[in-house]
Amino acid sequence: MKTILIVDDKLSALRLLADYLAENGFRTVTAKNGREALFVSRHEKPDLVLLDIMMPEMDGFEFMRHFRKERATPVIMLTARLEETDKVAGLELGADDYVTKPFGMAELVARIRAVLRRVNEPLATGEVLRVGDVTLDKQTRFVTVGERRVDLTPSEFDLLAVLMAAPGQVFSRAQLLERLKGDQFENVERTVDVHIRNLRTKLEPDPAQPRYVLTVFGLGYRFSSEDTLS
Repeated sequence: MKTILIVDDKLSALRLLADYLAENGFRTVTAKNGREALFVSRHEKPDLVLLDIMMPEMDGFEFMRHFRKERATPVIMLTARLEETDKVAGLELGADDYVTKPFGMAELVARIRAVLRRVNEPLATGEVLRVGDVTLDKQTRFVTVGERRVDLTPSEFDLLAVLMAAPGQVFSRAQLLERLKGDQFENVERTVDVHIRNLRTKLEPDPAQPRYVLTVFGLGYRFSSEDTLS
C-alpha cells in the first residue's frame, strides 16, 4: 500500500483528501505546514507528497527547498494560485506535477496513480542506457556521469530516459510532455523547459554550456550522439 503525505493548513481539506485517498486504497499521513511536513516525511518516508503552497510557518516553496536536499520523492503541488510563474517556481524547485484548485477528486487520484506508475514501473526491466560517460539504469533508476551519482526527480529521470533512448533525435516540447504526462490532463509546454533546466543543473559540468542535453532552436531538445561525446 502506497503512503501519501498530504500537506495543507486547512483541516477540512486534510480530512477530505485523507478520506478519499483511503477509499481508493492509499495510506495517508498529514501535516499542517511545511515544517511539520519535513518532520513527518523523515519518519514516514511517503511514496508521494500532495503539497499545498500557501501555508503559515513554512509554505510549500520553502518546504521544497529543504525536501529536495533530502529526498527525490515525487511531489504534486496543490495550488489555488493561477499565475504561471507560481507553477514554474514550484517545478523549478523539483515538483513533478501540479493541480490547480478547485479540482476533481477523480482527476487528482488519476494524477497520483500516473506519477506513481512512472516511478514504480521501469520503462524496460533491466535496460541500461549508456551514451558517452552518462549511464541510466531504468530498473534501479540510477543515473551516473562518470563515477558521479546524479539524483533526479521522477520527471527528470523519465525525461532523460526518453532523450537517451534516441541520441541525436530531436524531440519537440509537445512530444516530451506527452511522454511525461500523457495527453489526458492540462499540459503546459513550459513545464518541459523547467525540467530541462533542472536536469542540466544536475547533469552538466557547465549548465550554461551544455554538452549532453542540447537545445535545437525552434524545434526542441536532443541528447548528444555518441560520436560528439567521444
